[in-house]
Amino acid sequence: MRAISQRTHGAPEVLEEVVLPRPVPGPSQILVAVRAAGLNPTDWKHRASGLFLNHLPLVLGWDVSGVVEAVGFGVTLFKPGDEVFGMLPYPHGVGSHAEYVTGPARAFARKPAAIDHVQAGALPLAALTARQALVDTAGVRPGQRVLVHAAAGGVGHLAVQIAKSLGAYVIGTASAPKHDFVRGLGADEVIDYRTTDFREAVRDVDVVLDPVSGDTRTRSLDVLRPGGVLVSILPGTDPEEAARAAALGVRVETLLVEADHAGMNAVAELAATGALRAHVQAVFPLAEAAEAHALGETDRTSGKIVLTVG
Repeated sequence: MRAISQRTHGAPEVLEEVVLPRPVPGPSQILVAVRAAGLNPTDWKHRASGLFLNHLPLVLGWDVSGVVEAVGFGVTLFKPGDEVFGMLPYPHGVGSHAEYVTGPARAFARKPAAIDHVQAGALPLAALTARQALVDTAGVRPGQRVLVHAAAGGVGHLAVQIAKSLGAYVIGTASAPKHDFVRGLGADEVIDYRTTDFREAVRDVDVVLDPVSGDTRTRSLDVLRPGGVLVSILPGTDPEEAARAAALGVRVETLLVEADHAGMNAVAELAATGALRAHVQAVFPLAEAAEAHALGETDRTSGKIVLTVG
């Protein structure tokens, strides 16, 4: 099978198309013929530095949408021919940037007929991250005020939609050229983070979702109401953060996304009704994975980038 692999860490040019044996599904696994696979910032971070995965050669990719080719012993959820989408277990279940990939059956859900493979391939990792932050970690309820940083980004633009589906009042941060896009997702307010300190524009927030970290994470504590929660998907760097949070009466959580069958089914339901849709900035064939990485690393895209196979 064709796959995109790397033998060393570095710039996008380290990615190369190779031919590898087609994997065989083990117990509780399915073999998926990949039709589309999303890219996420974690892909280019792993490509450049290894991050959680230092073994080489390495085939990247966690997002996948495709067709079940075969099932391993004990699998009852799916049969060959079923269209599925999901996130391979993060971080060690990597490998979707290839013609075929294996993964636990319960990392997948049935692809809604209402969306194509490109749309489905864009959703899993970012949508699960947003859902696990807002639903599982923060327990967002109707009427609560939710602040989503980087609201035009991969996680952010899906988080806006998920928060709205939960009945929240949603505030997003984004650069001015992206404000119409974020409002179109359902945001009630949008703040230009380049010209406005969000702490001066918003108060009494119940939940902050922070995909940025750094100074943004530190300053976000100041906009939370007592009892509020900050959920970050990147580690913090402020050694005094815990003490500040305790003094303010707020909670800080750092989330690492997990494979999640129930979560994928919830994502599928939202996608099927049109309540959740990934904005796909660009689509590249598998062979042009290096170009896709280079575009993603500009940090100027909205939504997601997707690789297609076949």
